[in-house]
Amino acid sequence: MRGSDDTGRAGGDGAVRTGLAAEFGVGLGERATLVQFSSAFCAPCRATRRVLGEVAGMVPGVTHVEIDAEARLDLVRRLGIERTPTVLVLDADGRVVRCAAGQPRKADVIAALGAAL
Repeated sequence: MRGSDDTGRAGGDGAVRTGLAAEFGVGLGERATLVQFSSAFCAPCRATRRVLGEVAGMVPGVTHVEIDAEARLDLVRRLGIERTPTVLVLDADGRVVRCAAGQPRKADVIAALGAAL
């Protein structure tokens, strides 16, 4: 995905504990999950929400979850999120396979899903 990409940062070894995945507010996608960290006054976050929603609607088994970074500072700190929007791509087991900050392009999100599927 476009933006800074650091697969290893979020979750340390790339693994998201089951309890942490439950904190996202919905179950994981059958095949992959797009987790977006946003803030209220972030214009790129709104555009990212639209792009990720479209991709999740196009690719069967993919779920999009948006997390308010300001309301979940504990989670943001644990994952090392430094700016919004930040997108994590999780595989079916909840492992982080890609992490990127900044507004992604749809083609980049679809390509990043390839690592999870």
